[in-house]
Amino acid sequence: MAGAATSAVAAPSTYVNERFGTVCTFPGEIFTDRQPEPDNGDGQVWLSTDGASLICSGIRNIDDETPKGFVAAEKASDEAGYKVTYSKSGKDWAVLSGIKDGKIFYERRLFGRDGIIRTVWIDYPPALKSKYDPLVGAIAGSLKGP
Repeated sequence: MAGAATSAVAAPSTYVNERFGTVCTFPGEIFTDRQPEPDNGDGQVWLSTDGASLICSGIRNIDDETPKGFVAAEKASDEAGYKVTYSKSGKDWAVLSGIKDGKIFYERRLFGRDGIIRTVWIDYPPALKSKYDPLVGAIAGSLKGP
């Protein structure tokens, strides 16, 4: 019996980006389709079989962006199909959620003292809200840098 119980829960997958040191942990049994890493090595994308996606990446903060400034800019965006419905920021982090291109998204950014912004982005079809809403907090909470 114990073997059956443990095999039902897969071990989480942890990704470490070599270029920026971005780390995130996620359920590897859901995000199974790892996409090719971009040439610039800034992150990684995974897809699920039911239409969700996960991005874990980093960028240089060349514009000295702040969490509050990032949130304000995103909330003011007039990009078609993009609407922020929740936002919160702290001294070195920001969180956004909303709708983009018909999918629910959740984004968390860490603004590192090393000049790197580390990001985790998750999006999924609204019909799968009950499946993904419980997962996004743990995935976003796993985001860290060196």
